Amino acid sequence: MKNNNLLSILILIVIAIAAYFIVQTVRQASQAATAPFQQVNQANQALQTQMANLLNPTPTIIPDPITYINEIRALARLETIQYSVEKVITGETGQGTFGFLLGDKILFVAHGTVIAGIDMEKLTPENMRFENGVLTVQLPPTEIFIATLDNGKSYVYDRDTGLLTKPDPNLETLVRQKAEEEILKAALEDGILDQAQINAEAYLFKFFAALGFPNTIFVENPN
Repeated sequence: MKNNNLLSILILIVIAIAAYFIVQTVRQASQAATAPFQQVNQANQALQTQMANLLNPTPTIIPDPITYINEIRALARLETIQYSVEKVITGETGQGTFGFLLGDKILFVAHGTVIAGIDMEKLTPENMRFENGVLTVQLPPTEIFIATLDNGKSYVYDRDTGLLTKPDPNLETLVRQKAEEEILKAALEDGILDQAQINAEAYLFKFFAALGFPNTIFVENPN
């Protein structure tokens, strides 16, 4: 009886070992059979990636390693106000009856910055007078220091090009130039220079008081 049980156990062990080797052999054969298909799929994926790169190339920006510094100038600008302006600009060419065929239209959302203040380098001793404990100051006129687009925030919202034409490469450049002009115009119309004057006088009043001139008055520039 014991011999029969031992024989049964040995037979089960042999069957298990045989089954393991059969499974391994089938698995290896399956992998060998599917390997060519996997290689074809990988090749197809690589080809699709290459085609996508060709159809939608990523721009490469290469700056010239040589830099020319044309001028260095010391500044003494007192910036007293900054405007952040948003403006929508439309640029178009070839509009009219056949606009849907030959036209090109761009809708540009412009974000810009305008900074104004006083150039303190223009303040000379002749513009300041101290009499009877009163400091009289004639400040230089306020001016615009910066009026520029914020390229990080500005963007083309929409562009509609005719069926028989290509986008005008100069249209966006012209729109950007017009956007800068309009941003500056909006700031000027809103009184940025007047507010720059008010802010400059408020700041300099405290500045002169700290220097020992608590009684300071500002007079208008005759120009």
